[in-house]
Amino acid sequence: MLSYTMIGTNDLDAAKAFYNAILIALGYEMERWEKQLCYSIPGIEDQENGPGAFHVTIPYDGQPATVGNGTMVAFRAATHEQVRSLHAEGLRHGGADEGAPGFRDAYSANFFVGYLRDPDGNKVALFCTSASEPTRPW
Repeated sequence: MLSYTMIGTNDLDAAKAFYNAILIALGYEMERWEKQLCYSIPGIEDQENGPGAFHVTIPYDGQPATVGNGTMVAFRAATHEQVRSLHAEGLRHGGADEGAPGFRDAYSANFFVGYLRDPDGNKVALFCTSASEPTRPW
């Protein structure tokens, strides 16, 4: 079972503005430590270690944080409107558009997704697969 995810940042304040805009709205709580942000789901035992915990940190080795080619983190939203709203909030808080919210031909008919880059260039997906939402028109 995946317990937690950690990514690096070179600017903790910029990362906080971006991820707070997205993750707090998804129900996460944020705790700031000296050089790290910890986003966790309330009510989970051992919250900081997951499941679902997400950490953003200044790299421990003192080297600059870099982006992993092919690396992406994805967060589930409840509705298509929430995907659209959070994508827009991410853009307003320092993110860059990597793919507007919508359906993709390469994915299942109910996979609605929007992509962003955070202020450090890490790729983030916001997606919804709710059965109560419309599917991709054929």
